[in-house]
Amino acid sequence: VTTSRIIFAVLGAMEAMQPTIKASLRSCLTQVTGVISGALFGLFLNALGLHPLITTGIGIVMVISIYNALRIQFSPSLPCLIVVTICTTPDIAPFIYASGRIWDTLIGFAVGITINALIFPYDNRKQIRYTLESLDQELIRFLEDLFDGDDILPDAKLMADKVSTMASQLTVFSNQKLLMQLKRQQEDIRSFEVCEKDARELLARMEILSHIGDPGRLSEENRQALTECGAVIKDTRPLIDPTEREIVVNYHIRQILRVRKDLTNELHKSMVTK
Repeated sequence: VTTSRIIFAVLGAMEAMQPTIKASLRSCLTQVTGVISGALFGLFLNALGLHPLITTGIGIVMVISIYNALRIQFSPSLPCLIVVTICTTPDIAPFIYASGRIWDTLIGFAVGITINALIFPYDNRKQIRYTLESLDQELIRFLEDLFDGDDILPDAKLMADKVSTMASQLTVFSNQKLLMQLKRQQEDIRSFEVCEKDARELLARMEILSHIGDPGRLSEENRQALTECGAVIKDTRPLIDPTEREIVVNYHIRQILRVRKDLTNELHKSMVTK
């Protein structure tokens, strides 16, 4: 076993340690494609009989140009490395070298994917739940700012950022295959998708409130519900003879509280049933 073979096997294992199985397989395909294409380019360039430095330069330009022209999404760094190795080492047999590198890489990938899928699979459930919990805290702060008695309306941007983060985390979780926990994973995916839907509805209503102007006064029902949620409402004016705007605002507050309750219940259910 040579040092280069060990290096290629280790690199294959490292590349396989991606957040999802799909990403691991894509990385494997990138490596194998790079080795094969690099060997083919190297064989062609060696046949030209030019100086190694010239063939190396031509080869690197060719690889990058063809990858760009064909819009190949894989990185051209590996085939360039193979081209350099073949062109600067005349006694190398390109096909034997390529097959050896593919075999070494596949061994590494087999080890890496086994660890990734069975032994230490990437599991970001905790991150998703943390994001949902912080999203709820941001919602409470938003409502407190909305009724703090000043003329400055809160911004829903932080809430939007958290919803976007949660969507990205859910995509990663959905693309991972927890082979030893497939049933549990599917249940969590359904639960998190419900939470994401609720979070997006909350965000939509918050954006409406952030552009509505003076929110006016809270109804006693909404004030009590917000207080029970832990919000500190500084505006204590009673709602008497509500304006049309105040009626609309209180309607959205009721809907926000309803959706928030659904979201927290779904999140709590996903935690206590595991």
